Amino acid sequence: MYNRHAIAATQLGDLTLVASDGTLTGIYFPHHWVKPAQAALGAEVELSDDLLLAEAARQLVQYLAGERDGFDLPLALHGDDFQQRVWAMLDEIPFGETTTYGELAERLGDKALAQRVGQAVGHNPLSIVVPCHRVVGKDGKLTGYAGGLKRKQFLLDLEEPAVLKAERLF
Repeated sequence: MYNRHAIAATQLGDLTLVASDGTLTGIYFPHHWVKPAQAALGAEVELSDDLLLAEAARQLVQYLAGERDGFDLPLALHGDDFQQRVWAMLDEIPFGETTTYGELAERLGDKALAQRVGQAVGHNPLSIVVPCHRVVGKDGKLTGYAGGLKRKQFLLDLEEPAVLKAERLF
């Protein structure tokens, strides 16, 4: 297994992009809540020297500039079965839409799982690409985000449908 990482400068700050062999396995903000140990990140490489990490950085920059609404990258998420189920549901949330922790818990069959869903969302290793920012609290309130609430709000604003943005102006 060949783990490596690179730092990508973006509108949201420097992001640490992590790859293992031919898959992207992590995207971490500075001061990310749950970040792997430095040794697990592998060697630091230059973006220009790693085709996968360079492509991930390019797509992230395009996304943050509003030039794309999804990603086409080979991904590998490592977690337990419950986390995998939650992360798969995150990936199904359409661009420009949100859901709540409770709604995800209901989809899993038990609204009482909302807190556990929140923990799984908080451990999502592929922030932005697996859109955990699209999960909000009850009544649409912003709740925790590994990159901070300002970044979460930026991402939600970026994805807000033009019709809704226009309605807010009047």
